[in-house]
Amino acid sequence: MRTLMLAAALAAATATAFGAEISRRTANEGQLVMEDVPEIPAAIVDRLNRYQNVRSARFRGWQSDGDGVFVTTRFADVDQLHRVDMPLGARRQITYSDEPMGAIAVQNPGSKLLFTRDAGGSEFAQLFLLDPDSGNDVMLTDGESRNGSAIWDRDGRRIAYQSTARNGASNDVWVMNPDEPESAGIALESPDGTYWYPQEFSDSGSRVLAGNYVSIADSRVHLVDLDTGDVTLLAGGTGAPTTNTPVAFDDEGDGFWLVTSQGGEFDQLAWQPLEAGAEPEIVTDEIPWNVTSAVISDDRRRMAFTVNENGMSAVYLLDPKSRRYRRVDDIPVGVVFDLSFSPDGRRLAMTLNSPSSPSDVYVLGLGRSALASDGLTRWTASEVGGLDTSAFVTPELIGYPTFDEVEGQPREIPAWVYKPRGEGPFPVVVSIHGGPEAQARPFFSSTYQLWLAELGAAVVVPNVRGSNGYGKTYLGLDNGFKREDSVRDIGALLDWIGERDDLDESRVAVFGGSYGGYMVLASAVHFSDRLKAAVDIVGISSFVTFLENTQDYRRDLRRVEYGDERDPEMRAHLERISPVNNVDRIKVPMFIVQGENDPRVPVTESAQMVEALREQGNLVWYMNALNEGHGYRRKENRDIYQQATVLFLRDYLTD
Repeated sequence: MRTLMLAAALAAATATAFGAEISRRTANEGQLVMEDVPEIPAAIVDRLNRYQNVRSARFRGWQSDGDGVFVTTRFADVDQLHRVDMPLGARRQITYSDEPMGAIAVQNPGSKLLFTRDAGGSEFAQLFLLDPDSGNDVMLTDGESRNGSAIWDRDGRRIAYQSTARNGASNDVWVMNPDEPESAGIALESPDGTYWYPQEFSDSGSRVLAGNYVSIADSRVHLVDLDTGDVTLLAGGTGAPTTNTPVAFDDEGDGFWLVTSQGGEFDQLAWQPLEAGAEPEIVTDEIPWNVTSAVISDDRRRMAFTVNENGMSAVYLLDPKSRRYRRVDDIPVGVVFDLSFSPDGRRLAMTLNSPSSPSDVYVLGLGRSALASDGLTRWTASEVGGLDTSAFVTPELIGYPTFDEVEGQPREIPAWVYKPRGEGPFPVVVSIHGGPEAQARPFFSSTYQLWLAELGAAVVVPNVRGSNGYGKTYLGLDNGFKREDSVRDIGALLDWIGERDDLDESRVAVFGGSYGGYMVLASAVHFSDRLKAAVDIVGISSFVTFLENTQDYRRDLRRVEYGDERDPEMRAHLERISPVNNVDRIKVPMFIVQGENDPRVPVTESAQMVEALREQGNLVWYMNALNEGHGYRRKENRDIYQQATVLFLRDYLTD
């Protein structure tokens, strides 16, 4: 197996195996290293400027009085916390860090906030306590471990959170009085390398609902007694794997709400007694899609949940007493997340993203009954760089046949298709999502709109087998030894493109990040004769070296999905399908993008792929940001990366 040490990756210009010198330059005060990436023409920089100044706003919590909201948005290089006191009111900035905000939890009762922040994209986040009135914050954790999933108890006095502080690898649940950080102690020790997190304190504060994520198809709910230390398994973990995500205790404290797949193919909202071995009572069994989130009001009299209907969100209100629910009709078409009831339970905040509009904050008024609503109000209106939103392209949802069958008929792979105006035939960028258990949904993408307008390229975004949102069976179709079946779905997509008069099968590029980066590399291995270019962002080039070098706290989680490299048979399979071991089959120009501090897919995954490609004389551009991790969060780096991507696609796809 090839390896490449960091020192070699960042050394001065060296010769390739064929004696050609690598062109290396830096940008952003030396933080962005570019190898064989040409200078970006001023014309490209100017034309992309508007697209790169699109902003968004995300709901992060209600102010303690319930009159205003906290949002994150970017007015400089990274997202910061702001407060908004009225619909479409001014965004008043609270934090001014060089690093972006992570997760946020608002004290209630009380006025302080918890938030997480890491350094340089390392994802070793620390917990901070923030006074939003003064803007002053104090770090609560040790500065070295990885911390997150913080929640307040119902008195606003203690917090529970997930931390690797015990040994650097185990994801334990801790409890702390934030006024006395030295009081932190372990409430639940993780017995393995899976992910444990707190969901909610009981009314008395003596118990905590905790989730245990083993894999995308196996998650469990436990009850932690903080007085005795007892941990009781409530849902999942027995028999066939199922997904079980805790939501909240009920109003009486003798049961809890959860989202579970125990009822069938899809994740459904359910109620269950707080007893070991109890069965869930499925509430939303008539909805044939995944319930993706659920929240309960502070007084336990109202609930709301979202449903993923073929990629689009539907919002429902639910009466916890009667178990009746109603779909809210006046929610615009798009993707909804961050649901949160106001402290008095009379309003429901959310973040809404649509194909033609970036994320913004909306608030739904609620009536007297649990199922009544009273109109949606927009609280933020984010800038779109002066672009004409009426010209933005809305994608079409299609299904294309692949190589296997379901009940005697070809299996169909869902995909979103964005096309420029006109008749074509258009060059095509196939954009492959990561995960692998994620789902391509019709989120607003300034990148896609940029490619459509500036390159005249269509964008096709498939949900290959293994994607979430289409049931348990579909989710598991790429596991273990079936990994390359998802790559075959890309081959079927290329066949479908070839049958279209409006798409140009002779000009197709693949693009993707993380697991999507692996899919890009694997597609280049299998379909080089059908591709013109490939863009790999923080992609896995070898499953074996990836599993050996990813951070300790996530290694066992990834083994469940990709296979255990310690097993000889599985290791041989992973070696066989890894792109770096098949580099001789790659014949297309490649652009590889990486973050130096990536804890998930280490920099060595990209570096060894670059070295292998150069050894055989392939054309490869390489970009590595020394102050980033798993993707680029800083605008200054992201701008140059997007400019370089447009230049690469212009030179090798559309010209």
